[in-house]
Amino acid sequence: MAKKSKKDEKPKVHKDLDGFKMNINSFGEISSSFPIDKLNEFLNKNVEDKKLKDREDIDDIKKGKDKEQ
Repeated sequence: MAKKSKKDEKPKVHKDLDGFKMNINSFGEISSSFPIDKLNEFLNKNVEDKKLKDREDIDDIKKGKDKEQ
């Protein structure tokens, strides 16, 4: 029985990123199958920013409710 090569296997991804593909062309330009805004929104919700982890208002920022003073 032949083993599947790694190129044939699809990587396991988060359900929100299903179908996401990135390519780099010969000029070094990055293209993706998702708009940048959608990727940034996903990262903001699911990845902790190490620079902001000690801030007290981080929960408000993540929810999009900036406190106005």
